[in-house]
Amino acid sequence: MPQQVVRLGLVFALLIAALLSARWFLVPKTFGQAGHYRAAAVDDVIATKVRYAWREACPMCHPDVAGKNQNGRHRAVACEVCHGAAQAHADAPEKHPAIPRQRKFCAICHAYDAGRPTGFPQIDSAAHNPAKSCLSCHNPHAPETPRPPDSCGACHGLIARTHVVSNHASIACTQCHETPKQHRVEPLVNRPSKPATREFCGQCHASDAKSSKEIPRVDLAAHGERRVCWECHYPHFPEAK
Repeated sequence: MPQQVVRLGLVFALLIAALLSARWFLVPKTFGQAGHYRAAAVDDVIATKVRYAWREACPMCHPDVAGKNQNGRHRAVACEVCHGAAQAHADAPEKHPAIPRQRKFCAICHAYDAGRPTGFPQIDSAAHNPAKSCLSCHNPHAPETPRPPDSCGACHGLIARTHVVSNHASIACTQCHETPKQHRVEPLVNRPSKPATREFCGQCHASDAKSSKEIPRVDLAAHGERRVCWECHYPHFPEAK
């Protein structure tokens, strides 16, 4: 018998022995007794100490705070997301839960991040009232802004940074987007519009448009078929090719 076959056979024998040993020594004894999981895991879960009280427990003692939270913009955020596990507090009220007062805590959700949903309230922590605690201006249970943002860039930072160095820098956001007044205070509920027709961009870019001669022109009847312009051109930085 060739030496290679013998060596290969030894390798397979060692692998099989290792698998059998692992099954004997590493697989829990109760594995498979109640399906494809460790049956004793149920006992371990039952024995685990309860740490979370769940949000239903909080209104029993804090109805005023719970009422504000239910009607505020943090209504989808459970109390224990900010205050930590609260079962010990529910069992013994004198054991107070954590009250996060550091700016970096709120920044976990509200620091500027281009990957967050458009319109989600975001701030530049280094520039936004750097010496103040967030709680000095915002009630976390009903976090209304003290005043609406002054500019679109307050929430749309990435777009604002792109737009300001583009050929459209001189065009106000509201020239292309019809924006409800409530968008500044409830951005996700009151969304601005987008241009829905080619003719909108054609007001400046059509070959017969009454606009500056330096502006790029196209024949709307022949250019891009019937696609809306922003399907091919990013309007906040409209490179013409």
